[in-house]
Amino acid sequence: MINSSLFDEFTFYAKFTRDLLGAQREVIIESPFITVDRVNTLIPVLKKLVEQGIKIYVFTRDPAEHQEPHASESEQVIQYFEKVGIQTLICTGNHHRKLAVIDRTILWEGSLNILSQNKSREIMRRLKGKVYAQEMINFLRLERFI
Repeated sequence: MINSSLFDEFTFYAKFTRDLLGAQREVIIESPFITVDRVNTLIPVLKKLVEQGIKIYVFTRDPAEHQEPHASESEQVIQYFEKVGIQTLICTGNHHRKLAVIDRTILWEGSLNILSQNKSREIMRRLKGKVYAQEMINFLRLERFI
């Protein structure tokens, strides 16, 4: 049986935050865009996880691939992430994937930029099960980075 649920930009963050708070080992987030406003809503939870020793990896687009003011804002957040212990991996070549994997048991995938979403209409699917999370990690070959 597939354990799958759909969320939109209004319902996503409440459930995603609960999933983050339940993390025990690792959080992987792929979000090509990053904004200060959206990250500020997630920082309390992300910092708490880091303080608990949970590894957080953020894959994002190279700020040089953004236009201003987005390039500077993205760079500012990346520097902050590194300062607080969130490992940030810079992707080049028009990176555009939006997903998250929590403890390799929960997979979020869809169209919502987790670290920047503001006004756009989006959809995210939450799949619970090690097989889905590991399939995504294997498919994207993320193991070589984390």
